[in-house]
Amino acid sequence: MKKTIYTKFVIAYAIFGLLSALTIALFTSDLTLDHLAKQKANDLYKEANLIANQYGHDYYSGQLTLPQIDKQFLAISTFLDVEIWLTNKIGVIKCDTSEEYLYNTHIPNFDPSASGANRYQIGTYNDMFEESVITVCAPIAGSYGINGYIIIHASISSIEATRDNLLNISYTTLAVIWILSLTFLVIFTLFVFLPIKKITKAANEYASENFKYKFSVPGHDEIGTLAGTLQYMAHELDKSKDYQKKFIANISHDFRSPLTSIKGYIEAILDGTIPPEMQERYLNIVINETERLSKLTNDILTISSYDRKGNYLEISNFDINSAIKNTLNTFEGNCTKRKISFELTFSSEAHIVKGDMGKIQQVLYNLIDNAIKFSPNNSMIKIGVTEKNGKVMVSIKDSGIGIPKDSISKIWDRFYKTDLSRGKDKKGTGLGLSITREIIEAHNENINVVSTEGVGTEFIFTLAKGKRKDDVSR
Repeated sequence: MKKTIYTKFVIAYAIFGLLSALTIALFTSDLTLDHLAKQKANDLYKEANLIANQYGHDYYSGQLTLPQIDKQFLAISTFLDVEIWLTNKIGVIKCDTSEEYLYNTHIPNFDPSASGANRYQIGTYNDMFEESVITVCAPIAGSYGINGYIIIHASISSIEATRDNLLNISYTTLAVIWILSLTFLVIFTLFVFLPIKKITKAANEYASENFKYKFSVPGHDEIGTLAGTLQYMAHELDKSKDYQKKFIANISHDFRSPLTSIKGYIEAILDGTIPPEMQERYLNIVINETERLSKLTNDILTISSYDRKGNYLEISNFDINSAIKNTLNTFEGNCTKRKISFELTFSSEAHIVKGDMGKIQQVLYNLIDNAIKFSPNNSMIKIGVTEKNGKVMVSIKDSGIGIPKDSISKIWDRFYKTDLSRGKDKKGTGLGLSITREIIEAHNENINVVSTEGVGTEFIFTLAKGKRKDDVSR
């Protein structure tokens, strides 16, 4: 079974909780007991020294009798909840506060130095107690040495009870920490893990090209932004996929038509279906179809070059008026045949612009060619050039069939044709306007269209104003 990060996180959380409990139960318990025992021993040792200096010294100097000592010890032992012994220097008990009267009892294996540097010891004290006690011993100093000892025993059970109370507080605190961390885990699950899981599933769906997959991640934080970006990416990829299908379908269609014509006419010539006197006519059709294929190929190569960033432009200063006139000369034969005329309106004798002359001529050719195709016979196409705000504006307006409103935003798409009948147009490739916009945008300029069905269409684009040669020489 595959372990996710979340599973590992939960396992780590459980292990952390278990180790925390074990730490408190094992290490903290012993450390707390040792600390409390040491603290208790220090307090008892101070009391033992006070008793030794006051009552022990008075007893051995004859100032207090044993009954008097016994009475004082009982009061102190009751207050401190301890057992107090008074012994001579060899360990014979002279006074004790226990219920079992141990007067003149000799402590077995008596060794006042057994407690060592810690000044206390824990145990049954030479097997004189059934349960463990904490014991401290303070000497009673005399004129010529040690006269005896004050020995105090305290039950270890009271220290253990204090230890247990402290451990209960620790366990309670740990439980609160667990609850808080569990709350954090729930919040993490709801607001981080589950959204990431949704995003991961969506990414897998999109990787499988299921761009229609929908998911929802609420919120406006980084995860919500990531989800929104992923959905936007899927939407764009879906559009790109559809565009790719249409692109291939259009290319296939536009290549298939002329190839079918070429194949059919050549086969008809070869098998004699077309008589010799008619062959020249159909060979001219074949030439026209090959020219269409050549134009389509060039258009595809051109549009592909604009897909690559950093497309190189040969910028120069040239007269856009002359470029328009030269371009119009290429359409003279077709326009004369269809009786289409041009009205040129230039606000100045010459308009110098800055751009790639060859590519701008291609823009002019595409727009004028487009205007001629959709203009009726015996009509006029108006071309105007003006200057405004440091820009040169070029307008090409026809009086043709116009563009439907729902198609205006799509005319820049590759292979898009507004008039379905143009699917049979032997000259149109559906790439002219797309190439036009790519060229204008490569110059960091704008191109717009205004069209009304049944009235006509006007294309307007801008170019940066250039400098005349005489201006440069100055």
